[in-house]
Amino acid sequence: MTRHEPAARHQTPGPLSRPTSVDRLRRSDGRLIVTATPEECAALAEDFKIPGIRELVGDFETSGPPSAFRVRGTVKALLTQICSVSLDPFEGPVEEPVDVLFTDTDQLAGTDAEDADVPDAIVGGKIDFGTITAEFLALGLDPYPRKPGTSFEPHVEDMDEPPLAALRALKPDND
Repeated sequence: MTRHEPAARHQTPGPLSRPTSVDRLRRSDGRLIVTATPEECAALAEDFKIPGIRELVGDFETSGPPSAFRVRGTVKALLTQICSVSLDPFEGPVEEPVDVLFTDTDQLAGTDAEDADVPDAIVGGKIDFGTITAEFLALGLDPYPRKPGTSFEPHVEDMDEPPLAALRALKPDND
C-alpha cells in the first residue's frame, strides 16, 4: 500500500469514471490506461479548485486473484495551479505512484483491521480506474504550490524604533 489512504471506491463516481471488470483484466495482459478527456479534466479542475488540468493519464498494471487483486502504476498530469507565494498561475507536472490492494471478500482471513491495511472492495466484479486516477491526482497535489524560481522572502520591519513605540505616544504622561 502507499503512504495514502484513498476513500472507498464504491461511492458515487465523480467526473472521471472507468469501471472495469476484474475478469476482463485477468484475461488480458493486466494493463490499463486511463486518459481523461478535456471535459473530464475541466470538471476535475473545478472539483479540486485549481485553474486547469491540461493532461491526465493513469497507467496501471494489475495482478492477482480477486481475493487479493493488486493495482500498481502511476498517475501523471500537467496542470495549472496558483503559486502560494506570488499568486501567479503556473503550469507544472504532477506524478503520483499507485499501489492499491483490492478484494472481493468481506475480510481477508487472519487480518485485523488495526494491524494491517484493509484492502478496498471490488464491487460488482468491477474496479473504477477513473476514480483511482482522480484520487491519486488529488493526493499528488501540493497544498502550497510554488511557481519554479519563486522564493518566500519574509517581511522585515524597520527596527529603528521598538515594535510598540507608536503606542507610547498615545499614553498620557503620568509624571
